[in-house]
Amino acid sequence: MSTRNRPMALLAGLCLSVATLFTATAQAETTTLRVSAIPDEAPTELQRKFEPLGKYLEAELGMPVEFQPVSDYAGVVEALAAKRLDLAWLGGFTFVQAKLRTGNAIPLVQREQDEVFTSTFITADPDVQSHADLEGKSFAFGSVSSTSGHLMPRYFLQQDGIDPDAFFSRVGFSGAHDATVAWVESGKVDAGVLNSSVWEKLLEENKVNTDKVRVYTTTPTYYDYNWTVRGDLEPELVERIKAAFLALDPANPEHKAILDLQRASRFIATAPENYEGIEQAARAAGLLE
Repeated sequence: MSTRNRPMALLAGLCLSVATLFTATAQAETTTLRVSAIPDEAPTELQRKFEPLGKYLEAELGMPVEFQPVSDYAGVVEALAAKRLDLAWLGGFTFVQAKLRTGNAIPLVQREQDEVFTSTFITADPDVQSHADLEGKSFAFGSVSSTSGHLMPRYFLQQDGIDPDAFFSRVGFSGAHDATVAWVESGKVDAGVLNSSVWEKLLEENKVNTDKVRVYTTTPTYYDYNWTVRGDLEPELVERIKAAFLALDPANPEHKAILDLQRASRFIATAPENYEGIEQAARAAGLLE
C-alpha cells in the first residue's frame, strides 16, 4: 500500500470499527423484556399465573415486561432462536430443543420441585391397575414436545418394555395437561399421563371428577421445568433476572402469592448439565435424531 493511500485505509477501518461497535451496542440493549411460556395449560391460565410475576420483574428490573403467548411448544423455541423472546418458561425437553436450536440458550432457575419431578398416569377404567391392563386400549399423551406429558412417560414405558405405539390400540396427543384429564374423564381415551403438579392443582381446584378419574401409577423422578434466557442477552441483565427469581421469599406474603401461582416453594439456580439425562432419554425414545 502506498503512503498516500494508507491514511484513507486507516480512516475507513476506524469508521468500520466504530460503526460495528455502535451496531453491537444497539443490538445488545434490551428495553422491554419479552417473555413467554410453553402452552402446557390454557392460554388464559398461563396469563393469570404470569401477571403478578411480570409486575414483580418490572419492579426489580426497572423495565417493561411483556408476556407473549404462543400457540405451540415449537413456537417458543423458534421465537428464542429468532430473538423475538428474551425469557421463556420451558419444560426440560423444550429446553433441550432450544439449546440444540440456538446453540446458546441458558437455563437460569427452576423450582425446587423441578429437581424431582414426576408424571402421573390416570384412568377412568376400574379394571386398570397397571400398564399391563391397558394393552390394546387407547391412551393419551399431552403435547408431542412435552417433557412430563410425553417424553419422560414414553421413555419410562419403554424402560418397562412397552412400545406405546404397538402396545396401545390408539395413541392420541391432547395438546395440554388439563386437556388430557378431560379426555380421560369423558371416555375419549382409556388412560393418559400428565404433569404431576398440574394434576395436584386440578384436584385442589375441584376440576377433576375423582369419582371417575384416578391415578394408577407415577413415573420415577427427573429434572423438568426451568426459566431460560436467550444466550446473547446482556450478561448484566441475565444476572439481574436470575437474582430477581432467587430473591422471591416465601416468608414475604407478596412473594408467596407469586410463588403459589407458579406452584413453587421457591426458585433455585440450575445449569445445562441438569438436562443431559433428558436429552439422552429423548434420543433413546427416538424423539431426537
